Amino acid sequence: MIKTIRRFPFGAVTVPPSKSIMHRAIICDALAGGRDFPQGVSEDIDATARCVLALVSGERNVTLDCGESGATLRFLLPVAAALGGKRTAVFRGRGRLLRRPMAPYLDELRRHGTVIAEKKDSIVVKGRLSAGLYELPGDISSQFVTGLLFALPLLDGDSEVRLTSPLESAGYVDLTIDELLRSGVEIRRGRGTFLSVGGQRYRRREVSAEGDFSQAAFFLVAGALGRDVECRGLNLSSKQGDKEILDILKRCGVRVVLTSKGGLKAKPASPRPLDIDASDIPDLVPPVAALLCFARGVSRIYNAGRLRHKESDRLETVKEALGALGARVVADGDALVINGSEWLDGGEVDSGGDHRIAMMAATAAVRCHGVVKVDGAECVAKSYPNFWDDFEVRE
Repeated sequence: MIKTIRRFPFGAVTVPPSKSIMHRAIICDALAGGRDFPQGVSEDIDATARCVLALVSGERNVTLDCGESGATLRFLLPVAAALGGKRTAVFRGRGRLLRRPMAPYLDELRRHGTVIAEKKDSIVVKGRLSAGLYELPGDISSQFVTGLLFALPLLDGDSEVRLTSPLESAGYVDLTIDELLRSGVEIRRGRGTFLSVGGQRYRRREVSAEGDFSQAAFFLVAGALGRDVECRGLNLSSKQGDKEILDILKRCGVRVVLTSKGGLKAKPASPRPLDIDASDIPDLVPPVAALLCFARGVSRIYNAGRLRHKESDRLETVKEALGALGARVVADGDALVINGSEWLDGGEVDSGGDHRIAMMAATAAVRCHGVVKVDGAECVAKSYPNFWDDFEVRE
C-alpha cells in the first residue's frame, strides 16, 4: 500500500499502550493461568498472546507463529523449554526474524538440557530446561535476559544469569523485573548478574500498560517541527527507556510542556544538532533521526549497530528513506551522520517493510516542501495499527 500524506497531526492523540510492557504482562499472566487478553493492539502483541496461550495449553506438540516479533520469539524460547518435558515446540516467523542474532542464546539453552534444531523456516525446541549458571553477552539483545527471567523461576532449582559484557538497553530488563514483581515473582539483581529462586509461582494480575514513549516520540517530534499535537496516556514516572525522548528534545532546544489534561506537547522550535548514544534507545533512532534532519549543522547517532538486525537493516533504511526526501544522511559503521537543513524536498519513500521507517517518513513530511508518499505503509500494523488515522487526527 502506498500512503500519500495529505494531512498532519493536530489536536490530541491517545498514545497506544506500551508494546514492551504488554508483551511482558501477557506472558506473566498466561503463566499464572490467565487466558483472556486484549486483541488487535498490534501484530506483535497478538503474536505473543497467541504463542504463549499455545504453550500453556498442555498440547504435546505446538506450532508457534511469531510473525515478525523478535520479542515473542526470544521471550518464549526458554519458556517453551522450561515447560518442556516431551513437548515439541516449533517456532516460525516471517521476514528477517529467524535470521536475527540468536547463537549465544541458543547455545546456553542447549547447554542446559534443551534440544534445539535450527531449520530454514523454523526453530524446533524439545527437552526440558535445567537450572544453573547461564552466561550471556549483554550487548546483542536484552531480550535474551528477559526470556530467561521469565523461564528460570519455573524451574526446580535456583539459577543465575551472568553477563559477559555490559548490558545495553538495560531499561527493558528493568521493565521485565517490574512486571515479574507485579506477578509475585522475585529476581535479585547484582552487578552484571540476575538471581532467580526456582519453584516460584506466577500470580494473576491485570493486563494493562501505560502509553508507549517509543510511539509518542513520532508525535512529539512532529510537534517540535511545527504541529500542534498533544500526546495523552503517558506516564511521566515511567521506567520505559524510551522516555529518553523528553531529554533528547530538551537537549535539542525543544520545550516539552504538560497540558491541562495531563498530556505532553512539544513546542515548535529550530532544533540544535546533537551527538546521541543510541545503545540504550535503539527504537528512538528513527524519530530522532527525523528531528535531526532539521537541526542545522552536523549530528551523529552512534552505538546503533544493533539496528542492522531489526525488521530491516535499520541504519541503511533510515539513511535511504530520509535521503529520498532530500536529507543528507550517511550510515557509517554503527552510526548515522546527519547534516541538517531547515526543510526537505519530499518524495517517495520505501519503508522496507519496517514500521518505524514508515512512521519516521510521515514525521519528516511535516517539514517537506513537496508531497511525501510511503510505499509499504501497511507495515505500521506491526506495532501501531491506527497510526495513519492518528497521524491525521483532528479534534
